[in-house]
Amino acid sequence: MARPPRDIVLVDAVRTPFGKSGGMYAETRADDLVVRVIRELLRRNPQLPPERIDEVAVAATTQIGDQGLTLGRAAGLLAGLPQSVPGYSIDRMCAGALTAVTTLSAGIGVGAYDVALAAGVEHMGRHPMGEGMDPNPRFLSERLIDPEALFMGKTAENLHDRFPSITKDRADAYALSSQERTAKAYANGLIQPDLVPMAVRSAELGWGLATVDEAPRPGTSLEGLGSLKTPFRPQGRVTAGNSSGINDGATGALLMAGEVADELGIAPKLRLVSYAFAGVEPEVMGFGPVPSTEKALAKAGLTINDIGAFEINEAFAVQVLAFLEHYGIADDDSRVNPFGGAIAVGHPLASSGIRLMAYLARAFELNPQVQYGITTMCIGLGMGGTVIWENPNFEGVTR
Repeated sequence: MARPPRDIVLVDAVRTPFGKSGGMYAETRADDLVVRVIRELLRRNPQLPPERIDEVAVAATTQIGDQGLTLGRAAGLLAGLPQSVPGYSIDRMCAGALTAVTTLSAGIGVGAYDVALAAGVEHMGRHPMGEGMDPNPRFLSERLIDPEALFMGKTAENLHDRFPSITKDRADAYALSSQERTAKAYANGLIQPDLVPMAVRSAELGWGLATVDEAPRPGTSLEGLGSLKTPFRPQGRVTAGNSSGINDGATGALLMAGEVADELGIAPKLRLVSYAFAGVEPEVMGFGPVPSTEKALAKAGLTINDIGAFEINEAFAVQVLAFLEHYGIADDDSRVNPFGGAIAVGHPLASSGIRLMAYLARAFELNPQVQYGITTMCIGLGMGGTVIWENPNFEGVTR
């Protein structure tokens, strides 16, 4: 007999500090970053017996070297999970961790799992974007995609073309806001609680401890941003300053059925409402969050006016601004990325989806008057992914 879908909750989310490519994690393995977040999730939630975890899904965009070997299983064993706990790897480019969450959530919803652990990692210093990639020549010979679709910076320039009202000045102003909001969130202690200190080793300097993100530039100015080169097009609009960086880092989240969280006495931070993925023209992949959000809203029976908190991955400033312009939301709306985003802290590809969820959980905690929020991101080869969440702190929420 079919059983009704169950409530799905995210009860915790953590991440390592994000590093710069070639920076503090230069001599640290990617799988060790994942092991650290798994162990921290278990440490922070002692009510959860490790053997109750039914599945581990770990996302990575480049699944070779220390990001290969069925990472969900390998990292679980390395982290000390019982051998009875299975695991697997997942890839949806930048939306890897987001997809790990939605895939495991679907399993919880139909009763295949009670508890699951999602994670994502990208060590872009060890594995540059596109390493080992061999695109089928038919993509270009048969003109299935525009050649620029394979170069993310060029897709961002194309999105500027699609939205001529989104000027370089607007993109730079948004980038400055991301840096400023990140600095303010750090100053107010809002980011640090979900950062996992990570031991780092240098053959030259010895051992150290990573406790904060390496990439933010608190002294950023509009003048400095305006002086940066546009590497993807002469006289273009996309620069290193209004884009996310090349980064290393890992994230992890614990997911449960609502009644299991109640049984274990673990308070949820987010309740899943709906999710959706959508495809767009690959050469303007940054527009992907718009149709995926439309689909997710329709599935939930909501409109954009019901959303009180937005976590939008800042792959490029233009991508966020295109989303905001489509929905008539101001560039500086305080509901959008209130703690800054990837332009400041970095975007280690497959790990970023759970970073968005951790930030949304913090926004929900601080704003109990907000009932619904979204986490959304663009995805390479022309896709978008959106998850709609309900605030467990909202008065009147029942499960």
